[in-house]
This record gives sequence, structure tokens and C-alpha cells, in this order.
Amino acid sequence: MAEGRRLSLYTIPIHRAFADALAVGLIRRFGGDRLALAQGMVLVPTNRAKRTVQEAFVRASGGGLLLPRLVAIGDPELDEGVGSFADPADQEPIPPAIDPLARRMILARLVTEERQRAGRPVDAAEAVRLAGDLAATLDQLLVEEVDPARLRTLDLDETLSAHWERSLDLFRIVLDRWPGELAALGRIDLADRRTRLLGRLCARWAVDPPKGFVCAAGIATNAPAIARIQRCVAGLPRGMVVLPGLDLAMDDDEWASLGPHAPDPVTGRRKRSIETHPQYHLKLLLDRMGVNRHEFVRWQAASEHDATPTRSRAIATALSPAERTHHWIDVPAADRRLSGVRMVELATPAEEAQAIAVALREALETPGRTAALVTPDRMLARRVAAHMARWGVSVDDSAGQPLSLLAPGTLLLALVEAAAQAFAPVALLSLLKHPLVKSGDAEQRVLWLDGVRRLDRALRGPRPAPGLAGIERHLREGEPRDAAIRAAAAGFWEIACPLLTPLADIFASGPQPLVRLLGVLRETATTLAGDAAWSRPEGRAAAELIAALEEQAAIGPPLVDPRVLPALLRTLLDEVAVRPPQGAHPRLAILGLLEARLQTADLMILGGLNEGVWPALPSPDPWLAPRIRADLGLPGLERRIGLAAHDFAGAMGAPDVVLTRAARDATAPTIASRLWLRLQALDDNLERAGHLRDWARAIDRPASFAAAARPAPRPPVAQRPRRISVTEVDRMKADPYAFYARRMLRLSPMDAVDADATAAWRGTAVHGVLERWAREDGLDPAKLRRRLQALSDDPRTHPLLRALWVPRLREAIDWVASLTHQKLAEGRDVAAVECDGKLAIAGVELSGKADRIDRAADGSLAIIDYKTGKAPSGKAVAAGYSLQLGLLGLMAERGCFAGVRGTASAFEYWSLIKDKDSFGKFTTPVNANGTGGKIATAEFVATALRHFEDAVARFLTGDEAFTAKLVPEYAIYADYDQLMRRDEWYGRE
Repeated sequence: MAEGRRLSLYTIPIHRAFADALAVGLIRRFGGDRLALAQGMVLVPTNRAKRTVQEAFVRASGGGLLLPRLVAIGDPELDEGVGSFADPADQEPIPPAIDPLARRMILARLVTEERQRAGRPVDAAEAVRLAGDLAATLDQLLVEEVDPARLRTLDLDETLSAHWERSLDLFRIVLDRWPGELAALGRIDLADRRTRLLGRLCARWAVDPPKGFVCAAGIATNAPAIARIQRCVAGLPRGMVVLPGLDLAMDDDEWASLGPHAPDPVTGRRKRSIETHPQYHLKLLLDRMGVNRHEFVRWQAASEHDATPTRSRAIATALSPAERTHHWIDVPAADRRLSGVRMVELATPAEEAQAIAVALREALETPGRTAALVTPDRMLARRVAAHMARWGVSVDDSAGQPLSLLAPGTLLLALVEAAAQAFAPVALLSLLKHPLVKSGDAEQRVLWLDGVRRLDRALRGPRPAPGLAGIERHLREGEPRDAAIRAAAAGFWEIACPLLTPLADIFASGPQPLVRLLGVLRETATTLAGDAAWSRPEGRAAAELIAALEEQAAIGPPLVDPRVLPALLRTLLDEVAVRPPQGAHPRLAILGLLEARLQTADLMILGGLNEGVWPALPSPDPWLAPRIRADLGLPGLERRIGLAAHDFAGAMGAPDVVLTRAARDATAPTIASRLWLRLQALDDNLERAGHLRDWARAIDRPASFAAAARPAPRPPVAQRPRRISVTEVDRMKADPYAFYARRMLRLSPMDAVDADATAAWRGTAVHGVLERWAREDGLDPAKLRRRLQALSDDPRTHPLLRALWVPRLREAIDWVASLTHQKLAEGRDVAAVECDGKLAIAGVELSGKADRIDRAADGSLAIIDYKTGKAPSGKAVAAGYSLQLGLLGLMAERGCFAGVRGTASAFEYWSLIKDKDSFGKFTTPVNANGTGGKIATAEFVATALRHFEDAVARFLTGDEAFTAKLVPEYAIYADYDQLMRRDEWYGRE
């Protein structure tokens, strides 16, 4: 470059569509000679930007055009992209870059070894996670051209915590070993290779400039190597640098206040830079290029996609440093007006997604109009895409989706989660129901799902014993009442179990080489899903990841505990973004912040403008403390906020902009983004897009609401049940509809899969213990404890019950044993336990089971009911409810229980609950005189019979309607509340 020659430096302001203005300007300069344009080269930041600029050239040309070479500076194969422009034939080739996954595994091994030496071991999953952060920090050192040796010369005082001291020591050790690992492989780091390539390109162009033009366009990265190549391009005879959104109107004092600042000559301290400002990274780039902001001129080209120049001035004012916002009052109103910008605040993220979808759909009504959603919130992006699918409009998220959320990734995670949880029911059924499993043939899939549903029913309730053998035992030896359901599932399990056995075996074998675990995982996935697991873009991405992991596993941690494989695999799957193939709607786009750079559309919707989302919270560096990063000259963690603000400013350049946010997220109210608040403060008359909120709320709102009436079915008397148990009588009287739903509609509530042990389950378990104690152990107190211990030791007993419930129950059964022997000492005998009986009465058959019946010395009977919870209150019994003991007494008096007959003279509840300082409480609903709100003992059976006959005459042999919640205070169960649509009528009638 000749001395004194002016550098070719340009900027395209925010209010202009960058790619379109660039294409128009280059065609205007070089389009007169078709070959001149084709011989040029345009350097852009990313491969996505290449596509954007290419499309802009097509729009600007209006016909056929020979495009210049488009080269992405961030492309790992930069040397191939540049091609003959940097012919390296006469130089020694630069070593190839190490594969990123290979580097990750080597670093994970180094972390594992060093942490082991330090006496603070980590598992393989944590080592892989830490290795990812270590690689990112190492890349920052390489990009910023900071010599890792400086870590040893840092002047650290006592203020650094022990945690950071340990992290820094480990970081130093790993970096000391890392060059040797690279040398052994003959590789270098990718960031290092890119820096060398750019350096070689600069050196070549300095002595042999390209014949065609070279334009560095939209590259705002301030890495030293990038700054040098842009300085080189700006000095070429036919070179030019075009930056996006450089603020030329900012006054010099404000520009200088951004930093970076030189150390104070007295104190040696640096004034804090404003890294959160959207212009900071551009200022740092200019400093490293050695150029002045006033050397830049505006790019003299425009396009039909531009906003008004006022937009640039208003945005620059809104995003000025906090200490300069007091000057806003002096800004003319016209320069603060954000015409064409609208904002809308929605109640929830779901409503925000619906409003954005409505805005995108509205844009399609204008022929040729384009629209794009820009958001860092990937969940919001997925919701919007799903809403658009309701109208048959396909809009892909160009930022892609993590492989961990796509079907092949979820299949792999389901496999390792099920195996790591010893095939617990929820994880097992999630795997077997996965949409890819047995999906190759429609008929086969239907048969498979039918079998899974049968297994689902069989696994309802508390978790069986762990492992495949535990499920097999459960199907073979479960509760007798579920025998038919378990038998129906057993046939399917014989087919499914062998498919999972190899995975179960290797997970039960302790730590394994990662390659063996991955091999079994791959084979099991193929066995279950066939080619569907590895087809389509997401399947191929999963196959490539597994293959690469198998290839690189040998250089990673030597042994991996299978139980941490889910966490390890999820870490890697989360980092693989699968971008959709072409084929979505040509006029709509959903973009992440990186993909949105240099993009524009007629309507730009900026969504998710909440603090912590846009801008996102800075991710911490687990290896280097903030102070160490500052001492090394690495970017502060807050610099990402400034980049997010610059992305926001760039997206604000469209003619029509809509800003959206949700007032709350799934858990709590949100805080509006600082970007949102600044725009509101700058222009308090900012237009509101309220119609989008109204449409979003109206789209799923019915024209009218018709609340359901209180159900009261009245089936014919001939169809009503003629059998009823003693436990159903109270339900029929208090909530006739629930009785109707259970007995006539035959709708029974199902337990959840892997459910916590319910009160009913605990009651059944206790009754079983006490029954076997009475029948087989001769009421020996010592043997009762052993019975309880057997229940505790059963692998089907949930660990939480074993830890919390069994110790409490141990005291309660000691009380049962003590009270039993006290009654025996008073002359009682245990006449029957868990005995069933039936009684034909009042035109129906009454059935019941007595927990225990004792015979007193005078020959009368005592009816005993064991309770694991509270006994019924005296008020409920007096009101004619909770008369189960009375009905059992009636059946006993009439000889319905084999070998037992006599007058019922005692009715007792033995509750195993805590009473004051001990466990166990004895209560009775009767007394001899009927005082204290209780029924007289001699009248209890007759009272129960009277209430029973009245209920039967009304609901079973009569035609009274089965009214829902007839007596709400005694209708305590909610099993059928949804069926009766309770919330629509309760309290209104």
C-alpha cells in the first residue's frame, strides 16, 4: 500500500438493510463489467451471512449475475474458501486442526486425571462438561492471542478464593499438558489455525494484492487476527471494509468514554470500560485496526427495505451510556420518535407466541411482504412455529434445535435413562412408547403400542423391584386382584424384555470403556427403532455423533460409570444444533441472534424482550475468575450484553418493527428488558400493537360459554345394581353420582405409574401383615415385628416408605400387639380375621370384609377395624354416615361370616396414627348410654340397618336420581370431580 493512501472504510447505518445495500453498492461499482464483479471476493462473518448476501445479490440484479466469491471468515475450512486468492503452493502447509470432539475427550481425560491426583475426583459426565468450558476458555486465549504462559506470571493476592485457586491450578496443569497432546497427534487448535491462515493471507496480500476487489462486509468481531485482516483489506488498492451500524454521530467524548482505557499513571488502575454498550466491540475493533472512527464514511447505497434515517438516530440515543441519558431531554422530539416501531406486552409466553404467530400470518396477506421473528428464546421460537403449523404454514427456526429435543436424541436419552434407573416404570414406558420404536411398519407399530398399553396398566401403582427381573417378578407375583391385567401384559413382556437385556447387562456391570457402552447403546437403538433412528437430518446427526464418540472414546476418560451416561450424552446432544433443510415458507423466517445478523425483512418481530432472555445473563467461566480474565485481557463476561444490544439495534432497522414480551413466565413475574425500558423512556408515545394481543386472546376463545348443569342421571330401576359392599354405602348416600360412575359406568380411577404408596396401598400392606400374624404366628408379638421387617426388606417397598413410614409403623404394631394381648387377658378370643361375607337384605346383596372379629367371654362379638389413618368422627356416624362397623355387626349377627355368629356388643377402631407422644389410638363410635353425641351400643346395628334400607330404597330399588355431591361435607373423594365437571356448577346451585 502506498504511503498516505486513504483507507477504504465504510459503514452501513442501522436503518438500512445491510445485505441489500451492500449488494446494490457493489453492483453499482463493479457491475458494469460482468467479469470484474465475478473476480472479486466478499469476506463475511458466517456461512449464514454468505447465504444472506447471495440472496441480496439476486434481488439487486434483477436477472442473471456472476457473483463474487463469498468467503466466511468463521468457516473452519477458510483456506479452501479463499482458494487461489491465497495460493499456499510455495509455503509449508499449516497443520490440520484437531477435531473438536477429539479435543473435548482429551481435555476430559486430562481433567479426570488431574482431579484424581488432587483427591477431588469427578465422574466422566462432569469431566466432559468441564472440558467443554475449558475448551471455550482456551479458544478465547487463542483468539485474543494471549499466551497461556502469562497465567504463571499473574500477581495474585490473598483475595482470590480457594475455589478459584484450585481451578486456576488445574487450568495451568491442563494447559501445560495440552501442547504435548497436540504434538503427538500432529494437530493444532482450530482457533490457532484460523489465526495462522489469516496471518498468511495478510502477508501474501501485502506483497501481491488480488487483481479483483476484496470487500470485508459485516465483520464486527474484534479479535486481533480479524482486525489485522480487515486493516489489510482496507489498504488494498481495490479493497474496502464495510462495518454494520457504526455510530458516526456519537460525540467524541461519549465515544472515548466507552473504553478500553489506559492505566492511570498514578494508581495504575484502569477506568472501567462500558462493555455492555452496543458500540464497544466496534470501538475495540477500530482500536485494533489502528483506524479512527472519522475515517469511515457512509456507504452510498440504499434499498427498498430501509427504514427512515430517524430510526438510526433514535436507536443510538436510546442505547447511549447510562451517564449520558440525562441529555435525552435536549434531543429534539423528531429525533426521539420511533415511527414504525410498535410494542405489545402479553400476559404469558403462550400468549406472546400466539400474538407473534398472528402477526406473521397477517404479513402473508400482503403479496410479497416478508416477516421474521428474531429471538434468543428457543422455546418461544418453537411455540411460534407450532402455532403457524395450525394454518398449514411451515416456518423453520434457522438457529436449529438441539439434537436432545429431536426424536433420535430423545430415543438415545430414553434408552440410557431407562437403563440408569434400573428400568423404573416411568422411564421404561417412556422408552417403549417412543415414536421411533417399531415405527417402520404401521401394523407392527399398532401391535407394539397395544402391548405397551397392557404393560402400562400392569405397572400402575407403586414401583416394582428394580431391573428387568423385578418387572418380570411383578407380572408373575403381583396382587391377586390384578392377576388378569398382569397376565395380559406378560406376553408382551416376553417379547420386549430380550430387546433390552444387553443394555441392562452392561449397565449392571460397573464402570466400562465408553466405546463398549456406546456400542451396546447403538445396537439397542437399532434393534428397537431400525433405520428410523438414523434417518432424516436429525437421525444422521445422531449417527454422526455416536460414530464420532466411538472413534474418539479411546482418548477420553478410560472408564465411565454407566449411571452417568445420561448426563454425559445430554451434554453432547444439547450442543448439536440440527438446522432444518430448505423448504419452509419463503417469506417467513425465525432467527436466532447470530442468524439475524445482516438480515432484514419488511416486518421484524423482536420477541422475548425480558431481562435474562434478551440480553441473556452472562454465563460464568468455571475456570478463570473475573479478575483473572481482566488481568489477562480476555473479554469480560458482560461484553455479551453489548453484543446482544448491537444485535437488537441491527434488527430494529426494518421499516416495520414489533417488540414483544411476556409479563410472566412459567413460574413468576418477569422483568422487562433494559432495551425495552430504554425505548419506552425515550419515546413515551411509542405505538402499541394492542390488536395483536386482542387477536391472540380471541383466537381460542369460544363465542359463548355454556356451563354444565349438576349431573343427576336417573337410569331405569331394572338396570341399577343389586349388589353393594359395606364400603360403598357411604359413597352412594353422600355422592350418588360417584357411585353411579363406578358401578354403572364401570369407571374406576387408575393409579399413576410409579405412584407413591397411597393410603389404600399402605392399608392393604398393614392388613396383610396383621392377617398373617393372626393366622400363622399365633399372635406372637416377636413374630409380628419379623413380619414387618419382611415388608420393609421386600424390594418392592419404596425406599422412602422404608426410611420414613416403617419406623413409625413399628411402634404402631407394637401397640396393636400390646392391645391385642390386653383384650385376650380380659377373656377375648380372636374369632376371625379378614373374613368375607354376604347378606341378602332389602332386595339387594350386601357384601363386606371384617378386619377382625373377637369373641368376648360372654359370647358376644367385637367388630374391629384397623385404620392406618384417622377413624371416622362421631359426628359422621351420628349423621348416618361411616356405618361400616354397624353393617358388619349386622352381617355377623346373621351368621354371614363362616364360623362366627352372635350379638355384636363392641365396635372398635384401632388406628395406627400418632396420638400425643405415642403411636396407636383406640376409639369407638358407640357407648352404652348413647351419650356424648354417640349412638347407644345396643341400637347401633339397628340404626345402620335403617339407614342402609333407606339408601337402598332410594337409589337401588327406587328411581331417585344419582345426584352429584348430594351431601358435599361427606363426599370427600374427588375421583369423579372432573367427570361430573364439578367446577362448572358447584356453588352456583
